[in-house]
Amino acid sequence: MKEKIYQFAYTIVEDRGELSVEDAALLQQAEEFIGTAYAPYSRFHVASAARLANGQIVKGTNQENASFPVGICAERTLLSTVGSLYPNAIIHTMAITYKPADGVSNTPISPCGLCRQSLLEYENRVKHPIRLLLAGIEGPVYIIESAKNLLPFAFSNEDLK
Repeated sequence: MKEKIYQFAYTIVEDRGELSVEDAALLQQAEEFIGTAYAPYSRFHVASAARLANGQIVKGTNQENASFPVGICAERTLLSTVGSLYPNAIIHTMAITYKPADGVSNTPISPCGLCRQSLLEYENRVKHPIRLLLAGIEGPVYIIESAKNLLPFAFSNEDLK
């Protein structure tokens, strides 16, 4: 029997003033866009904003449905938009934030399992990592250099061969 350890490094920014101007602006755009989320059931609003390599900014929010499996998360909304409007565009950085209707938003949020798989698939498709900024409306920001770090033992197109 052999034991292995999976680890990855990430950065915690406690003071948002330490973020680069570009990262702070991207996170602010996600925060400002959060009001467009449609979350009447969970009342948990999530927004994402991405800076593409071509300089474009694309945003997405969660969109719920009374038939719960029909809803879509902010990250996958954004990936679908990028894939449709800018096929195979490199996503340099994606900021993800949230605001519950009743509660605080002061710790970073991490993508759900479906979104992690979708982010990884997009990275593999364009052969470029997606840098993630995970945050609440206030508090620290986690910077993760590649979405692949969030999904060890991921299922990919290589597994289909």
